[in-house]
Amino acid sequence: MTTELRNSDKLPTPAGYSHASIAPAGRIVHLAGQIGTDSAGNHPDGLAAQTEQAMLNMVDALTGASNATVEDLAKITMYVVGWRESMAAALFEGIGQAAATNPVPLVPITLIGVQSLFLDDSLIEIEAVAVIAD
Repeated sequence: MTTELRNSDKLPTPAGYSHASIAPAGRIVHLAGQIGTDSAGNHPDGLAAQTEQAMLNMVDALTGASNATVEDLAKITMYVVGWRESMAAALFEGIGQAAATNPVPLVPITLIGVQSLFLDDSLIEIEAVAVIAD
C-alpha cells in the first residue's frame, strides 16, 4: 500500500521531505525509536555514521516486525542530541549513505533537538509510522 505524498503551494517547497502524507485505510504501524547502533550494540563515531545506522535500523524494524515496506511509511521523527543548524551536513550525509542501501520516500519528517537520549553515546534516535493494508 503506497502512501501518497503531497506538498502545499502555500508553503516553501520542502527539501528532502514532503509537507503531508495521505495513507489509505489500513493498519497503523508505530515503530519504536531506533538508535544508531550495530547488531552488537556498538555506536559508530559521529552523527553521520549514527544517522546512517539508525535509518537502516528503522527500515529493518519496519520490514522485520510487519509486512510493511518503506513505501508504507507515513511519517518519520528524528531526535538529535544538541541539535544546531551547523549539524545539518552530517545529518544529511548519514541519510544519504543510508539511502544508497535502503532508499526511503520523502515522507514528512520532524526533527527535534534534545538534551540526551536513553544511551549516553547515542546522538540520534529515529521513530516512524507506517500504514499497511488490512
